[in-house]
Amino acid sequence: MLNDMTRRAVSPVFVGRETELETLKETLDQARKQTTAAVLVGGEAGVGKSRLANRFLEQAAQEGAHVLVGGCVELSSEGLAYAPFTAVVRQLVRETSASEVAALLPERAARELARLLPEFGEPSAEDKSESARARLFEIILTLLERLAERRPVVLLIEDIHWADRSSRDLIAFLSRNLRAAPVFMVMTYRSDELHRTHPLRPVLAELARVDGVVRVDLPRFTQTEVAAQMAGILGVDADFARVGEVFERSGGIPLFVEALLEHDNSSFPESLHDLIIGSVERLPEETQRVLRMAAAGGVRVGHALLAAVSGLSDDDLEDALRAAIASNVLQVTDDGAYVFRHALIREAVHDELLPGEHARMHARYAEEIEKDRTLVPHGRAAIEIAHHWYSARNDLWALISAWEAARKAARSFAYTEQIQLLERVLVLWDKVPDAAERIGVDHTTVLERASEAAYLSGDMEGSTKFVRGAMAELDEQTSPERVAELLVRSANIKHARGKPGSLNDLRHAESLVPHPGDMRTFVLARLGSELMLSNQVAEGTAVTQEAMRVARERGDEKQQADLLINLALGNSISGDLETTYQTNQRALALGKRLKSPRIVLRALANNVDALDNLGRSHDALALAAEGENLARQFGRYRHQGVFIANNRAEALDSLGRWDEAIEVIDRAMKMGPSMRNKWHMMRIRAGIAIARGEEDLAEKTLSEVGVFSSQPVEWTQEWIYNLSLRLSWHLLQGEPMKAVEATEAALTNPPLSQKAMLGWRLLALIRHVCDTASPLDPQRAAALLATSDTLVEGMFCYGPVSEAFRMVYRADFAGAAQVWKRLERPYGQSKALLLAAAADALAGERDEALARLREAHPLAVSLRAAPLAGQIENLARRVGGTLSDPVRQAASDEQTPLTPRELEVLRLVATGRSNREIAAELFISAKTVSVHVSNILPKLGVSSRGEAAAAAHRLSLLS
Repeated sequence: MLNDMTRRAVSPVFVGRETELETLKETLDQARKQTTAAVLVGGEAGVGKSRLANRFLEQAAQEGAHVLVGGCVELSSEGLAYAPFTAVVRQLVRETSASEVAALLPERAARELARLLPEFGEPSAEDKSESARARLFEIILTLLERLAERRPVVLLIEDIHWADRSSRDLIAFLSRNLRAAPVFMVMTYRSDELHRTHPLRPVLAELARVDGVVRVDLPRFTQTEVAAQMAGILGVDADFARVGEVFERSGGIPLFVEALLEHDNSSFPESLHDLIIGSVERLPEETQRVLRMAAAGGVRVGHALLAAVSGLSDDDLEDALRAAIASNVLQVTDDGAYVFRHALIREAVHDELLPGEHARMHARYAEEIEKDRTLVPHGRAAIEIAHHWYSARNDLWALISAWEAARKAARSFAYTEQIQLLERVLVLWDKVPDAAERIGVDHTTVLERASEAAYLSGDMEGSTKFVRGAMAELDEQTSPERVAELLVRSANIKHARGKPGSLNDLRHAESLVPHPGDMRTFVLARLGSELMLSNQVAEGTAVTQEAMRVARERGDEKQQADLLINLALGNSISGDLETTYQTNQRALALGKRLKSPRIVLRALANNVDALDNLGRSHDALALAAEGENLARQFGRYRHQGVFIANNRAEALDSLGRWDEAIEVIDRAMKMGPSMRNKWHMMRIRAGIAIARGEEDLAEKTLSEVGVFSSQPVEWTQEWIYNLSLRLSWHLLQGEPMKAVEATEAALTNPPLSQKAMLGWRLLALIRHVCDTASPLDPQRAAALLATSDTLVEGMFCYGPVSEAFRMVYRADFAGAAQVWKRLERPYGQSKALLLAAAADALAGERDEALARLREAHPLAVSLRAAPLAGQIENLARRVGGTLSDPVRQAASDEQTPLTPRELEVLRLVATGRSNREIAAELFISAKTVSVHVSNILPKLGVSSRGEAAAAAHRLSLLS
């Protein structure tokens, strides 16, 4: 057997690396405790990264870990999409079966794995979208998490300096999100290959910022370690002079030590290339020839493929390779493939190919794989053929094969690899006279496909470039539909980047397709939603209804469901929240009948927002929990689930459960949300920071989301959120006149939504700005209030939240406080009570003012809303009273100002539960429980958990 012929050229003794090995062991222990995500092992080529990693894997396996291994594959300038993860899934299928792997995943989710391996059937037919790749990423994450429920998982990914963009993105995604399971990633890379523009550099920089990611830089061997390595290889201790010479020539790189030991003392080569190639040059000529063929195939090449390329029989091929295996230049894998012992050896052999030989060898590989695609692992044929024709410098077949490989990449959501291949088609286009006939599409189509791929990969700048290139080649008169589709993409890019102009693009697109048809319906659907988001609800509704008529005529129920959700969006912006809710419910029912997770989650997410705006925040939280669970089941949490979590955070914010809202936001931000989702969560976080007086955090966050920017914002929701936050910031800074100035500039032509938590909340805030500025400039404040009054005249009240904000605007602060109390919104209640108390104080009603302040203060304190609590305390001093109610103080054994959540925590504290047990019971983190306990103790006037439990029983708080 060929694989029994390896002679000892590698030390059987594991030399050095005790510190690095201990680091790996320690971080694996931390991963078992779910506190570490990954270790990055970097070092020069030949320094022993793989040896260290494999030694660690052996020990991890002995300790019961499930070891998974995947490696990145170098293919010229492009990597092989998802190569390490395809290898991991293939390993799992070999260990069990495809059906057992599928059983670990959410319903129907395993079909997405068919994009990597054929054992999982046909991929789902759901339309491509920017969320498609996110779904695949989440499925891989879920698979690893489910495996880790059985035993700890160690995932080795080798040579990530060769990783394709999709694999790099997936690695970063897993590193951010592997926190809920004992999964430990070990990644190796060549540090000496990372030139300034290497694509791995930004990934390493991102990973360095992720908590729990450890970096290990593998140094060269010391002279003592080289001596130990030499003794292991030679079987005896080498003399001191020999060790010194080998150490000096090798530079302490283990691979070079091995190569040097194959030479006698008088024949040390002059260069490292000669050193590495020396062991090959001593082999028989026929062996060297076959090795050159093998090197053209990559680090690893199958027996059948090498036999086909070489034209040798199995016996002749084995005879030729016998010497290479015996000298440990080649090794035989478990599945019978040949692999160079080290990539540097393969590179040195490949460099020996003459130009003509290089072209012939790569052409042979392309031809043989084309004849029989089973010669390479599934999914690799198209990219392998494209690589070999390009390496053979055959422009015609390089173009044809790149086009085919680009289509294959798109099926796996490997959009960045698709772009690279399409760019190759574009580069080769002028070199192939009949390029359009050869691939069946014109040059513009290639640009269109590239623009789509760039958009789906998140490369908005690249997509813009391709869109412009395609539009420059099209005439609106002769190709109106193609131009319209590109204009929609241009609008989507601007929308995603938060840039103005998307509505103009969509109007232009609509004008190009005036007659009923698929393209007009496509444009109208997008135009309708953009108009609604820009507060042009009447026009947006009319446009959407036109699209709906066509969808009904065609019987396209999925499009009908999407358009219903768009119509509900218009109802939401205009403030008709009951209609919003009912319309979303119709879409939800359609989505369930059509078994479309995307539609179900989209409708459900929007109704979380509707319920919160209706004042039904507890119902919103319950619906959000249902939606997030469904998103996990559908394998869509990191995209649509995060959007639902975003709305859940807003409902928690409404209820004054700020610590929980922050926890939700922090968790969601680690999952790589879309830019707009990220901005919205940051706005919620900034609002809490302002309310708590966390000035540095607030200013940093507001700057990042563009609150202080002078750039116009087209969307009404973002415009209102940004303005509200800016006004709140100026008030926090004691700058009421700056708030007046910002309001005056904004109200020249405001896109004022009637939605409760948008337009009405802003108007209530503007009233506060005017009241605060009035002592400084009464005329200006009165004029601003008069301007606001004209806006209020056209506003309608839908539901109690709108009514409470309207009461604040009309200075009915006491009435607003009652509504906020009924809705369990403590911040609004406390603030309204303060304003009502200020009005009472002006009217000479001192006792009434103090009563309101005593009710408001514990609410503000429980929220840790320091600025509001300070204002309450200041007003109490000014009216000459104290915040300690004499009656309450005398009867302090009868009641206590705990929030509902604090009462829940206290009840569990009284039963002797630990923070971790309470967290599990209430579905919150132990850290949040600790915060609640810290708030409870001073409110009860106690110093320990035991005293708190006793006080709770004494005050009858546990009944």
